[in-house]
Amino acid sequence: MEATGVSHIAVCVRDMDKSLAFYRDILGMKVSKDEIQDTSTGGLTHTYKHHRKTRRTVHIGWGEGKEPFLVMTSHPGDRSDGEPIKLDQVGVSHLSFTVKDVRGLADELVSKGVEIAGGIEAFADAEGNVRTFFAFDPDGILVQFDGGIEA
Repeated sequence: MEATGVSHIAVCVRDMDKSLAFYRDILGMKVSKDEIQDTSTGGLTHTYKHHRKTRRTVHIGWGEGKEPFLVMTSHPGDRSDGEPIKLDQVGVSHLSFTVKDVRGLADELVSKGVEIAGGIEAFADAEGNVRTFFAFDPDGILVQFDGGIEA
């Protein structure tokens, strides 16, 4: 296989409106697709732990046609189970985004009530610089933010 990149990352969320408030409204991502899909037949039935009749699928990213993008799914009228995992557990442990101003974003997220894992000072070096940090999305999924590569 010769991959050309990552096309998307998919996460199941408990409450799509709360997740959209975080990813769209706070982080500034843009919705390019929002639809209800039938999951009761076809190939999707083999990819679920529990039988689900439908799912709401939202594609969100930084503009139409740009990859990678995030696919969020929820199951209207049906509760999703499970808990988000941490870095030392098997599975996809977090999402990570490269941003221009790590400390500025951290301060903005804190001002909007987003929980920083361990608090922002836990990520500061001896000079007080923050080059990376983890925050929790509304479902407790770890989201990492890293500074861009300096020229």
